[in-house]
Amino acid sequence: MNRSKQALILGLSAVLLWSTVATAFKIALRYLDVFSLVSLASVVSALVLVFWLATQSRVHELVAAVRNQPFKYAAMACINPLLYYVILLTAYDLLPAQQAQTINYTWAIVLSLLAVPVLGQSLRFIDLAAIAVGYLGVVIIATEGSMSLGAIQSTLGLTLALVSTVVWAGFWLANTRLREAKDVALAAMFIMSCPLAIAYLVFSDGLAQLSWQGLGAAVYVGLFEMGVTFLLWAQALSRAEHVVRVANLIFLAPVFSLVLIQLVLDEPIHPATVIGFALIVPAILWQQRQE
Repeated sequence: MNRSKQALILGLSAVLLWSTVATAFKIALRYLDVFSLVSLASVVSALVLVFWLATQSRVHELVAAVRNQPFKYAAMACINPLLYYVILLTAYDLLPAQQAQTINYTWAIVLSLLAVPVLGQSLRFIDLAAIAVGYLGVVIIATEGSMSLGAIQSTLGLTLALVSTVVWAGFWLANTRLREAKDVALAAMFIMSCPLAIAYLVFSDGLAQLSWQGLGAAVYVGLFEMGVTFLLWAQALSRAEHVVRVANLIFLAPVFSLVLIQLVLDEPIHPATVIGFALIVPAILWQQRQE
């Protein structure tokens, strides 16, 4: 099998796994509070990433990264996974899954906005138009097509969903400055998040109230939102002859996700979600074509 086919298979595998995450979040939050879910999933993901490096005899790279820049990786761990997932999962707790997951995809639009002050890039008219179209999609989704602020189910949930896009975009901008391989850097962040995560589980009622359903849900999120799926995606991109073609597969995830949300969570998909999504994705792709 040639590298292009390998990239396609790995990319589609990652997309299929990511498409289950919105549903998994909502199920997990039935059994766990947000902080317990983030803590458990972070520990699981850290173990997965360390195991991956161990299979390649690269644990020494992880040790060197943490030893040489402990404060930087501790700071980044506070952003991702801790802060980001607390914000995102709280949004999922307050909003329908279809709204939270679709709005979360606007982080790519936020990235172009943050690149102006952080990287000194400029915005063209085409960028501004794409941003306007993308956020029109957000308004349609949040108001379920009524375009009235009174129709928003949770103002706090909507605010947190939008804030999560800023945190994620800022995290990836900071990530561009890291010299270590992406899997090593991510493993370092998750390892540095473990002391806080474990401390929360030990000193809260998180472990005492843990059920097998909650544990299973946290393990699933740790494996397929944070750990295994990232590795599949990274391998897909590394094998791709045309990276953009593989990268654009990510937009299949919310489509599959909406199907699962309706089938598994029994959450009817509002027509406004489909319309909003149909505006957000082309807006992101439009920007990318102009670069």
